[in-house]
Amino acid sequence: MSRLWPSEKTNRIPPNRIRWQRWAGILFLLASFWIAFFIPQPGKAETLTNAIQILSLTAAQASQRPPVRITGIVTITEPGWAGRFFLQDDTGGVFVELISTNHPEQGDVVEVAGVSLPGGYAPMITTPEWKKIGTAPLPAARQVPIEQIMSGAEDGQRVEIVGIVRTAAPAGDTWDVDLTAGGYRIHAFPKPLTGIEPVDLVGAKIRIRGTLAASFNPSSLQMITVALFVPLPGDFVIEQRESANPFEQAVVPLNSIAQYRRDRLPGKRVHVRGTVTLQRRGEDFFIEDKSGGLQVKSRQAEPLAVGEGVEAVGFPEYDDFLPVLTDAVFKKTKAAGTPVAAKAVTVKEIQDGLHHAGLIKLTAQLLDRSVQHEPTLGHRAWFQNRLLLQQDNQMFTALVELPSDDKTLSNLPIGSTIEVSGVCFTRLGEDKKLQSLQVLMPDAGSVRLLAKPSWWTAPRLLAGLAILTGVLLVAATWIFMVQQRNRALKVSIQEKTRAQQELQQANELLESRVAERTRQLKIEMSARKEAEVQFKGTLLERTRLAQELHDTLEQSLTGIALQLDTSAKLIQNKPAAANHHLELARDQVTQSQVEVRRSIWDLRSRALEQFDLPGALTVSSQQLTEGTPMQFKVRTEGRVRPLPEIVEDNLLRIGQEAMTNAIKHSQATTGEIHLDYGPKNIVLRITDNGRGFERDQSAGPAEGHFGLQGISERAKRLNAELTIESERGKGTLVMVRVGLDEEPPTIDSSEL
Repeated sequence: MSRLWPSEKTNRIPPNRIRWQRWAGILFLLASFWIAFFIPQPGKAETLTNAIQILSLTAAQASQRPPVRITGIVTITEPGWAGRFFLQDDTGGVFVELISTNHPEQGDVVEVAGVSLPGGYAPMITTPEWKKIGTAPLPAARQVPIEQIMSGAEDGQRVEIVGIVRTAAPAGDTWDVDLTAGGYRIHAFPKPLTGIEPVDLVGAKIRIRGTLAASFNPSSLQMITVALFVPLPGDFVIEQRESANPFEQAVVPLNSIAQYRRDRLPGKRVHVRGTVTLQRRGEDFFIEDKSGGLQVKSRQAEPLAVGEGVEAVGFPEYDDFLPVLTDAVFKKTKAAGTPVAAKAVTVKEIQDGLHHAGLIKLTAQLLDRSVQHEPTLGHRAWFQNRLLLQQDNQMFTALVELPSDDKTLSNLPIGSTIEVSGVCFTRLGEDKKLQSLQVLMPDAGSVRLLAKPSWWTAPRLLAGLAILTGVLLVAATWIFMVQQRNRALKVSIQEKTRAQQELQQANELLESRVAERTRQLKIEMSARKEAEVQFKGTLLERTRLAQELHDTLEQSLTGIALQLDTSAKLIQNKPAAANHHLELARDQVTQSQVEVRRSIWDLRSRALEQFDLPGALTVSSQQLTEGTPMQFKVRTEGRVRPLPEIVEDNLLRIGQEAMTNAIKHSQATTGEIHLDYGPKNIVLRITDNGRGFERDQSAGPAEGHFGLQGISERAKRLNAELTIESERGKGTLVMVRVGLDEEPPTIDSSEL
């Protein structure tokens, strides 16, 4: 059954092949069953109603499991197929994957409903439900060209083939017949014929009808060959049998089986006789007579001894453009064979096409040797010993199978001259020229050592010359390098003496110029330093005045503006409250005047004269938020203590600027000022719940806003770590961390 066959050679049928195929088939069908029931079902598709529609599906389309409903005749089903069968209608044949003891028989007309799957080779029907409609004769077998049959295009169809039987043997409840047609070999499985033994069919011309099934490789799902299943005895017709026992025909000389003979017909066996020169059991053997040698391929496992007489009948064919007798059967002759003496030949004669399959002797040089393990023969482990030889310009191999404990050939030294005796086995290429040459030896005694290699072998001579050349090269190189080094040393000494003199003169000149230039630089550096100090003082004073005006006057003006806005809102409904805010604005105006005066004439902060830093921040927050919906909470952590005046003054100004920005821009309702007095630092943290801003999009001095720049400059003046974090809708954090264990920053007195 094609869906069950493993990969096999088309010219060999092992005795247990059918049993092995059935087990492999069962495993494959179980896999197909798993695919059929566990692959997810696709959507509803159009129902296929004939074989050609199923066979036309691609693998991807068949994998979608389209529904099938088809009516046809069961053409073949076998007992070992567990219910599976081939179904054929007017359009073609298809394989049905049925796993059941209740199955139709060949000749039944059935209606099958199921789904399609890709199958091993061609699309098939799986998970079928069937019902018998009636019975009918099997479809007529079609006569198609053998090339079309071997292409696999007729898979599942009933066809008719005419060919010559090459081998025939029982295979369970059928026969396994190997026949040739048009140069192709096909396996057919007919039912046994009454009164005829399978061996009697060899050489007969037959006409056979049956259902074709492709044999494929289960791993790659590629076709190997095709087989023909013959369900009815009437489908197997013997048209012509061999006219006589081939062993009773005239013996053909071995060198003439490929020569012209008038009575030579295709498919006719020939009778040969000779003396055995070598046998590879179950594969082939070689015989020789007075005319030459011949390779005989036979599956008979009966052992033949070298020198034993044998006669065989088989089909003459060509292998690698050389004659060979295939599908042969043999029997030993009653008369004792005459041992054949190996003939001494040359490679030139073999290249001219002589001595193929003959027993020869060749003298050659041993280039290499290797041993390859072969499967066990009987109960002994055998190894294939391979010798690589060369005569003239031709390399070839000599092969012999020896037991694992035979060390005869492994002790041959490489480079020896030896003589090998064995069967000459050649292969020709498309140009009919020698492609490869092997000497097949029967035993280790076929090798004779003629001469051991000289100690001065070519490799050793080359190695000695290489060593001597290397020593001479090293010596010459060393002498040349010493001479070059001495010459270079003399030139170097002369150059160094001359350079030393020039250097002394340059040094004296340089010292005089350096002294003169040093005096000039001192004068220039003094003048430049004085100008730089004056410029820095002017720049620092301008920066200080700008920051003082920004941190005092603008903050006060902001508070005044807030009080005036509140008063304007309350003047109509609450005149008394509006007057209160006007009084607060007036007080802040007076305070602003004082602060401006003090900023110009005195560097000390009025707020810090009356309060400590937390108190000054509290008063500033109350003044700034009076009458606004925003409230600032001031809290401290750690031991509150006096800090250096410059630290307190700058932290106060940073806090005031941060509160002013929050009131003016953030639309916040609450804020917090947190002072953390640590042992070695103080941290000022101002937060609010306002709308926040993006740092890269905030306004700067170019737009008239100096708040963030002033905070950054004051933090830099304190060598403090400044952090400003803000996001849209998440408020703003301004944090300044000032170290107290470091030396106070050195500033000009005008910055105090």
